[in-house]
Amino acid sequence: MEESTSSSFEYKALESDIQSLAAEVQRSRESAEFKNANERALVKEAIRAFPRLNSAERPPGGGVPSPQPAASAANSPLPDYAQSAPAEVKLEIEYLLDVALQHGLNKAFAESEKSPYFVQDAFHDALAGKLYPELQRRGIVK
Repeated sequence: MEESTSSSFEYKALESDIQSLAAEVQRSRESAEFKNANERALVKEAIRAFPRLNSAERPPGGGVPSPQPAASAANSPLPDYAQSAPAEVKLEIEYLLDVALQHGLNKAFAESEKSPYFVQDAFHDALAGKLYPELQRRGIVK
């Protein structure tokens, strides 16, 4: 078994989810719609598609918004556009991120369905920012 280092991936609950995301990144990469998309946009699309991949029903909320800038404040996992949100909104996004990392994406997405669309979108973007380095390390994205 691989020893854990400071740069190794510590969220074992996400192992199977990462495999599903890797397959979705590849599908997006091969689609005409994302032909010229950057790697971060591919990860965001895979995360947005994840609930559809794992359930027969698509969660309410309409279409997929255009990708937003990924996170930014050095110590915050939140995307730039969520930095000025009210404290309770930031806490909700961070809570969903923690659920995803500790219990897996299915549980976090199910929980996020109770949230307003802004929270869901910011959660997706924060999650993409959090998972991107691990996906890079594994050679899934560049």
